[in-house]
Amino acid sequence: MSTAHPATASVPRVAVVTGTGLAVPGLTLPDELLGTVRDGGFDPVTGLVGRDLRHKDRASRLALRAAAPALRDAGLLDGDGDGYTGPGDTTAVVVSTNVGILENVCSFADTIARDTVLGLSPLGLPQTSSNVIAGSVAMAHGLRGPNVTLCNGPTSGLDALYWARALIVTGRAETAVVIGVEPAGDIVTKLLGTPALDGAVALVLESAAGAAERGATVRATVAGCARAADLAGAVARAGGLTPDLWLTESADDPAGPRANAVLDPAAGLGAASGALGLLQAAAAVAHLDEHGRHTVLATCGGPEDDGVAAVFLTGPHHTP
Repeated sequence: MSTAHPATASVPRVAVVTGTGLAVPGLTLPDELLGTVRDGGFDPVTGLVGRDLRHKDRASRLALRAAAPALRDAGLLDGDGDGYTGPGDTTAVVVSTNVGILENVCSFADTIARDTVLGLSPLGLPQTSSNVIAGSVAMAHGLRGPNVTLCNGPTSGLDALYWARALIVTGRAETAVVIGVEPAGDIVTKLLGTPALDGAVALVLESAAGAAERGATVRATVAGCARAADLAGAVARAGGLTPDLWLTESADDPAGPRANAVLDPAAGLGAASGALGLLQAAAAVAHLDEHGRHTVLATCGGPEDDGVAAVFLTGPHHTP
């Protein structure tokens, strides 16, 4: 049996965040999720039009409008802001959405009930697949790596971050565009009992080695991800770090960790659903931009759900 020399032993792969982007009504940059106030912001009425968005469903249009600024923020778009400059063959797209295609499916069902299948348009059929969102982003930017959509309830956004990190750590991808998106609509409101977010958020994850090789600015490290039956279990399995900031909807949970500050960055934005965890992650990156030595914990799910997800993000200057 041979033993690898320490100098040649493989170095564990680490996933880092190099870009963030929002397409959330009234917001422009992720630090607004922490309370920064700016005038203007994204407007779906004017922001979801354009030749590049023709014949696309609303969730895909929102996702595309969040992915582009995230890629630009990561320095992965060319000077014109259109061409992807990263490794297309090893760039994954991971999308989280719970009601993203609900309006499309209901519309097709109504058409079948009224006109039978003869009334369906083949051009619209792909919009009844959950993965149409991830596919639209991949085709728009030439991203030919793994392509995944999660529809996993309240924990879906952090679950997407988990799988993106796993793709990078295991070497299945060098880069991953991770998107949380939930569109609004009458049918969605009827199902949820409240208006949905009607927005999207995107993060760009890369291997730490790949980011260093191209001289990218590392904004955060995805230090640990886990899912468990309860909050305490998820936090422990994710690494059990002591957070400076806890991003959650469950601040009153007695099993919650001690943190200097607790915040719900999605408060007031509508039912964030599958986008919640990634809104939390984007807010964490914004916090770490200012406090690079801090640790941020994001959690989704609770006792009434089938699990709790937890993610620890640390700043580029974090010291354990």
